Amino acid sequence: MVDSPIDAPEAISYLQRAGTRRDQARQLITDLQTRGKEALPTFIWCLRETGQNDLAALLGEGCSQPQLRPVNIEPIVIHSYAGRVDEGIRTSEYLPSPAQERFREPIREITATQGSVAERDARNHDMVYAVKSDPCGYCLIINNVNFTKESGHAARIGSDVDCQRLERRFRRFRFEVLTRRDLRAQEIAQELQSLARRDHGSLDCCVVVILSHGCQTSHIQFPGGIYGADGMPIAVEKIVSYFNGSNCPCLRGKPKLFFIQACGGKQMDRGFEVDSEPSVDQRHESTLDSDASPFQIPAGDPDEPDAVASLPTPSDILVSYSTFPGFVSWRDKQSGSWYVETLDQILDQFAHSEDLLTMLLRVANAVSAKGKYKQMPGCFNFLRKRFLFMTE
Repeated sequence: MVDSPIDAPEAISYLQRAGTRRDQARQLITDLQTRGKEALPTFIWCLRETGQNDLAALLGEGCSQPQLRPVNIEPIVIHSYAGRVDEGIRTSEYLPSPAQERFREPIREITATQGSVAERDARNHDMVYAVKSDPCGYCLIINNVNFTKESGHAARIGSDVDCQRLERRFRRFRFEVLTRRDLRAQEIAQELQSLARRDHGSLDCCVVVILSHGCQTSHIQFPGGIYGADGMPIAVEKIVSYFNGSNCPCLRGKPKLFFIQACGGKQMDRGFEVDSEPSVDQRHESTLDSDASPFQIPAGDPDEPDAVASLPTPSDILVSYSTFPGFVSWRDKQSGSWYVETLDQILDQFAHSEDLLTMLLRVANAVSAKGKYKQMPGCFNFLRKRFLFMTE
């Protein structure tokens, strides 16, 4: 198993922290189902190699699937009849007669109209999530500021500013805000599971915000990981999975929004030159900090970086990252992170008239113009409809 694609030492250590033997077994099966199509067959092969044939046979039932034959797609010839009236095609047959032209209804000009979110919701109810309950949902904010000495991570100075901003913002959007601080990785998992087990039946959506150091992790669909206060990582993929349709039935069909302020890696982006106006926001570099795992910064450079995360893709889920996977995310020690500060400003200005995806484009555009080092926010969007916050 050590030589197989499964990272045995890390996996064993992770499983041992899952709790009882029953919990460890359940966690093992969950991990095998979410580590790609080769994980389970590889594990079964390991069981056979170690003489555990009965268990291998039990797990191997229904493992193989018949391969589908590829569809035989053949090109078709599309004849061009442009200018070939002599071959029996008369263009006059496809033009309206003078009588038809005279009675044709005029084409009405479609113009953009101003209106409130409620009016637009009424016009486009099939393509807009219903967000009408008060409170409209829970908003869990996990704010990791201080880390254990053994973790090797520095305190995230300025993160409390981010947390206070988002608490105020989501309360204005009629969310019931739950704030947790300095949680270890296992405590983060417990809080998320506790939130997923709550009764969301009368609510319309759910929001999870995580402010912490971050890292790159192996993943299937959503990249990145978040560090607990003890320095142990938890994959964003796993974070999101607690709220999918299987694990949280009462949120099926309802939007689940995740906002991750953390680093996606250690690369620092200096950007490239463009023929446009200079960056409008040049912060004093001595106040910048980051949420990346420790690494050597060039001598004389006072800047430090921040992180990202990711997971599988059920419907009605959006994960917004503060930075592109693999790169750092910047945080000002006095005014908070670039991403959260900009997100709060954009929500304040445009939430009454724009949907979430449009506003996240504005956030990406604004953050990408900041500072000496560059940062590019992005999102993994699996929403089926437009999402509008309740602002009235």
